[in-house]
Amino acid sequence: MNVSTTATGRRIHGEDTDDQVMDSVANAVRDASRSAKEHANAVKNAVVETGLIRSVSRVTYTGAYAIAFGIVYTTVFVTQLLPQDNPVMDGFKDGARAARDSLEGP
Repeated sequence: MNVSTTATGRRIHGEDTDDQVMDSVANAVRDASRSAKEHANAVKNAVVETGLIRSVSRVTYTGAYAIAFGIVYTTVFVTQLLPQDNPVMDGFKDGARAARDSLEGP
């Protein structure tokens, strides 16, 4: 090991010690990278094998379906309860007709 001391008492490392420190840091970074890759693969396998993605997808689909069905069913139910000959119902009918015409196109 090549170490010398200055007049103020500071130690100056030689090239051999610097290379050892750099090798040690490089090994630590390499090991951390390897363990991060292994951990990422383990998490990916755990998610795929347990069917977590399929479960989340199914819950999302079911929730969206239930909300859409609830909104449409409630709207139809309320419109059936309202009297048919009034300006509100005429507006609903005209709006529905305009929506169908815009979907069918010219």
